[in-house]
Amino acid sequence: MNTIDRRIVKSQKAIQSTFLAMLIEDGFDEITVKQITEKADISRKTFYLHYVDKHDLLDAVVNEQLKELEMICEQKKEKGFVEGTVIWFEYFERHQAFFAALFASKSTVSFRERLLGFMMDQLSQKIDRSDPEKDPEIVLKFLSMAVLGIMESFVLKQLQGSTERIATEVGELMLRTIPLTSADR
Repeated sequence: MNTIDRRIVKSQKAIQSTFLAMLIEDGFDEITVKQITEKADISRKTFYLHYVDKHDLLDAVVNEQLKELEMICEQKKEKGFVEGTVIWFEYFERHQAFFAALFASKSTVSFRERLLGFMMDQLSQKIDRSDPEKDPEIVLKFLSMAVLGIMESFVLKQLQGSTERIATEVGELMLRTIPLTSADR
């Protein structure tokens, strides 16, 4: 069994926690590797042993968030579609500062693309592909882009209302729009 050296884990946690605090406070575009290393009290060499640059660090942090989202998606499978959507929005509300910092940055296009891909993967498991009247790929792209846009507006606090109300409305709109598999109704 391969165990990771505790020093590696400690360094990565220091780098990531410092980066997250700076991301939320300053925004991604303003962060430099030098600032991260100074605030984390590590050498630049230590940083570069773990990450290629700040974009690589961002990818690692986003990967962790997507793993958490994947676990949440697994947990909400027993719930109804609208209730599952509420759980999804509650996750984004708990991590609002992180996601707002990413959505507000001009340099995080890869984050948006990866989140969109994640949403499309999740929705593709729910779409009933047997309806000859609807192209499932168009429906999938349409809904994923719509949810991504709503999620961005939600975390940037551009929408009024409670998390539950917004999420319920999104879930109901999706139910009216997509042909769901019988297991997801």
